[in-house]
Formats: sequence, C-alpha cells, structure tokens
Amino acid sequence: MNISEPKLKLKRFVFNPFMENTYVIWDTSSMEAIIVDPGNSIPEEDDTLLSFIAAERLRIKYLVNTHGHLDHILGNAIILANFSVEHYIPKNDLFLLQNADNQCAVFGIEFRQYPLKVKFLDDLDELQFGSLTSKLIYTPGHTPGEFCLYFKEQNLLISGDVLFLESIGRTDLKGGNSEQLLNSIREKLLTLPPETIVLPGHGEDTTIDNELKNNPF
Repeated sequence: MNISEPKLKLKRFVFNPFMENTYVIWDTSSMEAIIVDPGNSIPEEDDTLLSFIAAERLRIKYLVNTHGHLDHILGNAIILANFSVEHYIPKNDLFLLQNADNQCAVFGIEFRQYPLKVKFLDDLDELQFGSLTSKLIYTPGHTPGEFCLYFKEQNLLISGDVLFLESIGRTDLKGGNSEQLLNSIREKLLTLPPETIVLPGHGEDTTIDNELKNNPF
C-alpha cells in the first residue's frame, strides 16, 4: 500500500506470522522518515524493508512502537543495528519490551536482542520530522500504554491495535482492559474528522466515518 500527499509519503509492509502492518512514513522535502511498528522477523523481511529504505534514500529519524506486543517490535533489533535513531515507546508498555523474549518463546519465534535504550512517547505531545508533525494520542486498553499517531494536516491516523476495519483490539492479553479501550476509541478517535483515514496494525485501512457507521463494537 502506498499513500501520497504533497509533503507525506507512506509505505506499508505486511510482516511476520501475525500479518502485522509495518509503516514507513517520510517527508518528501527532507526525506526524513519514521518507522512505526517494525514487524520484520526473518532475513527476507529484513532485506525487503532495508532495501526499500536504501532505494528511496530515506533518513530514518525515529523508531516508534505504538505498543509493546511482540508482533510490533520484532524488527526493532534490525532497525537499531542499521540506523542511528531515537527509539520511542509508551512508558506503560516498557514491561512488555523488557519481557519480549518470553513473549516470543510462547509462539516459538526467535527474539533478536538489542539494547533497550528508549525514550517515552508520554513525554511528548507530538513527533516532528522534516516538515511533518504527528500528534500523539494516548489510547490505552489493548495495552496499558498504547499511543496512536495522528497527522492532522493529512487526515491520517496510525491506529496500532486500537481500531481496525469494523473491529477493535483484543483486551484478553496481560494489561488489556475492554472498558478502557472503548473509552479511548469513543473519546479520542471517533471524535476526529470523519474523513480521517485509519491505518491499523493489522488488516486494511478504513475511515473514521466508516467506523462510526459500521463498527459493531
């Protein structure tokens, strides 16, 4: 999937056994970029992502994990080994990243170790790279700390595992809270402009308008 806007370009990759959406977003004027939820888990997926970045000549500024579940962090080690980036995570999901090896062991997936030198999304109101600005929206419920990224000027929301096409994130994993998740969606996401494009952590994109009309949850 490709999304283009005068200043913003975006590429989506689908990686790992969980079919997770990894997003590369960049500013076309400076070529500064962020990688959101790198799910690449095997050498072939690593090569796909790294080759794309090299071909586009992107300057990776931030690595962002919207939350700490294993399918959204499997590529962290490769990104950190290849680029000098600031690594941002939700503070309340730090325990998930600290226990990533155990998460992976449950599913028989190899965990690639890396230094956990992180900064917290909680300490920022927004992320800036090039001429682009993403507002950080705290949306707990799927995990205790999850954040969504909202590009207001481009009517674009990266929703992690909070809101999907006519569905919502699961809350039966450690730290999940169904009431909290529904409040996050109703109060913070469904109040965005209806034309906002929603890019979730799994599956196809949707819009706020579609979810207001058709999401059974």
